[in-house]
Amino acid sequence: MDFLKKHYEKVLLGAVLLGLAVAVASLPFKISAEKQKSQVLLITLTHPVVKPLSNLDLSLPESALKRAGAPVLVDFSAPHRLFNPMPWQKTAENQLIPFDDSHVGPRAVTISKVTPLNLNISLESVFTAESDIKYVIDVQNEAAIKPKDRVRRTIYCPVGYKDDTFSLIKVQGPGNNPTNVVLQLNDGAQANISTNRSFSRVAGYMADLDYAPEGAHWRDQRVDDVITLNGEKYTVVAVNKNEVVLSAKSNQKKWTIKRNPAQS
Repeated sequence: MDFLKKHYEKVLLGAVLLGLAVAVASLPFKISAEKQKSQVLLITLTHPVVKPLSNLDLSLPESALKRAGAPVLVDFSAPHRLFNPMPWQKTAENQLIPFDDSHVGPRAVTISKVTPLNLNISLESVFTAESDIKYVIDVQNEAAIKPKDRVRRTIYCPVGYKDDTFSLIKVQGPGNNPTNVVLQLNDGAQANISTNRSFSRVAGYMADLDYAPEGAHWRDQRVDDVITLNGEKYTVVAVNKNEVVLSAKSNQKKWTIKRNPAQS
């Protein structure tokens, strides 16, 4: 202990010198390790290992391109009417309604009733004069365009008779008391009649129309009839059991009015 107390500086200096000697001796190994690490790093940087690319998900950019390619339509009318204020109209009942296609004009017309129009044909009797036999046939075409053609008319028809409604083709049974009279209608269909069997079929329709904005009502409207909506005239160009077609006289534009199934 006395030796250490007297010579501790020398011991400490010796330990430091020994450490320095060890450090100097290890320098070549340290330098070699650092060179090797530098070479590995250089090879890694200059010749990196490239992993193969996976399938890219391009759905997001493709959708963005599609949105960019689609034109943007800006409508400043309905429903906010920012730059196109909508006028209103007072109805016959003093109610305000928007003055647009859905509330005013042909689209506001409703069908309150549709009535079928029939073609009725019946054999009333057989007229016999010597050898001449004629068949007394009553015809009523409720769908005729001209009103005078809608009334019931009686025709004395021999076999072979033909007009714009039918042709009498043949008679079955005794000539003066036939069991069946065969008619061919102008559309090619056949009708069979006798004194106790008449013929009837739907030949057209007529409709009752209402127009709430002006409180207007039109009854028994047929093809070629004309109605007036807000000062403009419209022609009825077609009527069937489910719809009515109107055509504007000003530009021949057509509107189809559907019948509400709940209506008669």
